Amino acid sequence: MHDGCELRDALTRHALSDGLRKLRLGLVLVLSVALALGAVAGSTRASESGLPIPRFVTLRSDKVNVRAGPGAQYPVEWVFERRGMPVEVVAEHDNYRKVRDIEGTVGWVHQNLLSSRRGIIVSGAIRALRREPRDGAAAAAQLEPDVIGQLLECRGAWCRADVGGYRGWLKRTEFWGVYPDEKVE
Repeated sequence: MHDGCELRDALTRHALSDGLRKLRLGLVLVLSVALALGAVAGSTRASESGLPIPRFVTLRSDKVNVRAGPGAQYPVEWVFERRGMPVEVVAEHDNYRKVRDIEGTVGWVHQNLLSSRRGIIVSGAIRALRREPRDGAAAAAQLEPDVIGQLLECRGAWCRADVGGYRGWLKRTEFWGVYPDEKVE
C-alpha cells in the first residue's frame, strides 16, 4: 500500500508540474502577443534620452561614421558625407543612436554627430517647390531628387521647406523626413 501512495503522489506531482509548465507557456504567449501589439499600436515610445522613437534628425557634419554597433569599438561600416541629411533614429544605446537613411540602411552613430534640426530629402522625381501650399501654385524652384533642404513647418498634406535659399511648399509624399500625420511647427 505504501507503493500505491508513492505512485499516486508521483503522478500528482507530474500532473501539477505539467499543468504549471502549460500555464507558464500560456503566460509567455500572452505577454509576447501583448508586447507585439503594444509595439504596433504605439508608433512612438520613450527612449533612454526621453525623446520619442522613432524620430527624425539630421547629420551635423559632412563626415559621419556609421558603425556596426553602439560604440567606438565597433567597426565603421560606411561614412555619411551629407551634412543636413535627414535620418531616422530607431533605437538608442548610451551615447549612440541607431539610424536609418532614406534607402533603409541602418547603423549606429554617436549622438554628437546628430542635430535635432529637421531636414528633408527630395524623393522620386523632379519636384516643384511651390509658393503656396496647393496644387497648381507657382513654383519657386524645381528640385532634383536627393536634394537636401531644411524642414520649416507642416500643415496637413503640405510642408514648407528651405532648399538652397528658396522657400516654398512640397507635399509630404514628395520628400522623406517627416511622418504622414506628424505636426511640425
